[in-house]
Amino acid sequence: MKPKQSIPKHLRYTVADFNVEFPNDDACLEHIKEQRWPNGVTHCEKCSVERKHYRVTGRTAYACDHCGNHIYPLAGSIFEKTTTSLKTWFYAMYLMGSTRCGISAKQIQRETGVTYKTAWRMFRQIRSLLSEDGVQLEGSTVEMDEMYHGGKRLRQGRRGRPSGDSHKVAVVGMVERSENGRIGRVVARVAPDSKKATLHSFAKEYILPASTVYTDEFVSYDGLEAQGYTHRRINHSARVYVSGNIHTQAIEGFWSLVKRGIGGVYHSVSAKYLQTYLDEYAFRYNRRDRGNLLFRAILEQVSQRAS
Repeated sequence: MKPKQSIPKHLRYTVADFNVEFPNDDACLEHIKEQRWPNGVTHCEKCSVERKHYRVTGRTAYACDHCGNHIYPLAGSIFEKTTTSLKTWFYAMYLMGSTRCGISAKQIQRETGVTYKTAWRMFRQIRSLLSEDGVQLEGSTVEMDEMYHGGKRLRQGRRGRPSGDSHKVAVVGMVERSENGRIGRVVARVAPDSKKATLHSFAKEYILPASTVYTDEFVSYDGLEAQGYTHRRINHSARVYVSGNIHTQAIEGFWSLVKRGIGGVYHSVSAKYLQTYLDEYAFRYNRRDRGNLLFRAILEQVSQRAS
């Protein structure tokens, strides 16, 4: 049996570490303030000069020591106007970053005492931070595949792909591979269908020209060479899954992770919110080398996405 790999010491971040760093809401607010103003809050917009700012007791604000003008670190962020404890928000982010398959709103409800509605809303807000727009896969080789989520399969097409009257949602995935075979970043997007024009448009959007693209034998991948790619295929219908370095095992491994997570943790996800769940899984996958410190990567998104 292969020994289970442990997280390197410098990437470990336990619940005890979390509680030491963020013992209360004040510590969480201070952290958000430091993220948004890394060099400290020194400039007063009202005074238009350098001024010290001090925490306002009982409020999520800091005030200029000269004119009293307030700044609000939570303004424009997912925490603005929240009545839920900041530490509860941070703990939800910590749990989301500490698991490979995700964590349910029901689990947060049990652990923190908030209502299920509140826990679900928190996770929806956190997931809104995790989309990665404008990603360009830079590996010399890219694996590309599609999967189908939800609904009832009424008819079945080639190799189990839905056809005709099907309520399944198509999802297109691409993962980069370097020359030494190391797996890089993944992109997963909900698609209107799995037709040739759709799959080719995703390839053009996310894969650099002149890359080598590995796919299975699905006919919608025909013609990728005309888009400027070197196209290699693996014939799954003939039960061939690996031929040298030609395979789609990395992207299929990601699909397996997503399916196990949705089926085992969330049980079902509607088409309306499917992209946000894919964003969550891709965000974690693309930062898997950060260990338990993935929590910090989620926190960083708070200030980056604040208006």
